[in-house]
Amino acid sequence: MSASVLTAVAWPYANGPRHIGHVSGFGVPSDVFSRYQRMAGNQVLMVSGTDEHGTPISVQAEKEGLTTRQLADKYNRVITEDLQGLGLSYDLFTRTTTGNHYKVVQDLFLALHRNGYVVPKTTTGAISPSTGRTLPDRYIEGTCPICGYDGARGDQCDNCGNQLDPAELKNPVSRINGEKPEFVETEHLFLDLPSFTESLGKWLSTRDGWRPNVLRFAQNLVEDMRPRAISRDLDWGVPIPLDGWRDQPMKRFYVWFDAVIGYLSASVEWARRTGDPDAWKKWWTDPSAQGYYFMGKDNITFHAQIWPTLLMGHNGQGDKGGDPGPFGELNLPDEVVSSEFLTMSGSKFSTSRGTVIYVRDFLREFGPDTLRYFISVAGPENQDTDFTWDEFVRRTNFELANEWGNLVNRSISMAAKNNGGVPAPTSPAPADEELKAQARAAFGTVGDHLKRSRFKAASQEAMRVVSAANKYLSDQEPWKLKEDPDRRDAVLHTALQVVSDANTLLTPFLPHSAQKVHELLGGTGVWAAQPSVREVDDLDEPSLSYPVLMGDYDAEQARWESVDIEVGRPLNKPKPLFAKLDAELGETGPEWAPIQSD
Repeated sequence: MSASVLTAVAWPYANGPRHIGHVSGFGVPSDVFSRYQRMAGNQVLMVSGTDEHGTPISVQAEKEGLTTRQLADKYNRVITEDLQGLGLSYDLFTRTTTGNHYKVVQDLFLALHRNGYVVPKTTTGAISPSTGRTLPDRYIEGTCPICGYDGARGDQCDNCGNQLDPAELKNPVSRINGEKPEFVETEHLFLDLPSFTESLGKWLSTRDGWRPNVLRFAQNLVEDMRPRAISRDLDWGVPIPLDGWRDQPMKRFYVWFDAVIGYLSASVEWARRTGDPDAWKKWWTDPSAQGYYFMGKDNITFHAQIWPTLLMGHNGQGDKGGDPGPFGELNLPDEVVSSEFLTMSGSKFSTSRGTVIYVRDFLREFGPDTLRYFISVAGPENQDTDFTWDEFVRRTNFELANEWGNLVNRSISMAAKNNGGVPAPTSPAPADEELKAQARAAFGTVGDHLKRSRFKAASQEAMRVVSAANKYLSDQEPWKLKEDPDRRDAVLHTALQVVSDANTLLTPFLPHSAQKVHELLGGTGVWAAQPSVREVDDLDEPSLSYPVLMGDYDAEQARWESVDIEVGRPLNKPKPLFAKLDAELGETGPEWAPIQSD
């Protein structure tokens, strides 16, 4: 039976282009998962967009001599085009600076406020002495007062997981310019997190099947929850719709608060754009729907603690009770799928430190599927993983080119040369059925891994079929069977059938090359659909326009099953599926991202 599956993907921040460390956490895993779910017959809604509010946008705009809106427009387009190039199959990739997003954020906030989960509080805010601008908590670093970790942020310590206040840090400095911030009194609105202690703790105790690191981290947060600010002193953000607040030009919602609500607002925008304004409810208010949230581990707090409490508060399900808000009773996440960090030479990818490989540069030289494959089979699924050019070259050459590409090439080449098309299996043998049975069985094994976001195990199992097929061809030696054409044809038919099955198994990981293999096997039409960039007008502010990612994924032919290949279907001599990389690349890196010597 078809299920409604929400794939909620972390929102990339629009203060610059994204690097491969970013897409290893939110991008590729979410797309592999979504493509599998669609192939399995489920109704997927995959949504996200660029996160465009907050002080860092304003800071970067000043550096580039642009207005905040111009900077957000610039990098919204860059990121949208990069994610399209990577083949991320969003139903809608939008942005947070839309009229639709503003309204959804304000409506959800008002429900929280009515239910008593928002409280005003006079607090200490950090400002830059040189500019007078408010410094966001995340842009203040210092020593954690709890565990002593040097490098804790003003909102939390990534080492011990505790929520912090910037004024609590020892030796605090601004990440923007290194100066010591000044702390002044200011009034802000706070999310009353202590009013969710019992309800959130109880909900987390029912989360079976989550990655252990995510669940442990979230449960530790419940032990010491304090009110958390949801407003900031700045002029770039969603206005606060309350008397006494709405007319203050320097009071806006804190960027983290409006960004997580983007999952809901993007779903609402998608429904409005597709002509059925209530269509989003299938994924948000139907209790049978499933919701999966994908991000890097630095976002666990916001998705396993903050977002569930916002949903509970809107629904009236916190410790104080309350009434459901305007969106009805919204579903809480079924799973928070958090990846660890992809590092480079042992350091977290960092633009400021120069350890960065931008997605656009990578795609231009190596194409999307090699990166998608590396992240899937060797990425930071359960632990930090170091990206090295040597390992990238090895994976590309020996697994994609030598194993998979070679299997496709020699199977189709021999059949095209000897038969002109798919031969009939007129002289079968037990070895043929053994290989085909192994390929058919892999649909269950690989699919089970993909359901549970075990991408590394899934890709390895799919490649195990490829290796078995290569061994089969080496053992059967069809090129030596000129005197026994019936047996040769049976071997080639078997090989082509397994190429077809393996291509299906690899489609979530390698959608671009899967389309090519589909065509090499004589197929026509769209096998694995790709997203497209569409220029749209803002639904509520028609004077504004922006690019979005959308796609017609219902039209694709890929299904999660073995389909018998058609005897007689014409075949042409194929071109290599993956180009082998020069081994020297592993030692030097490309010119635009050279390996740095110590």
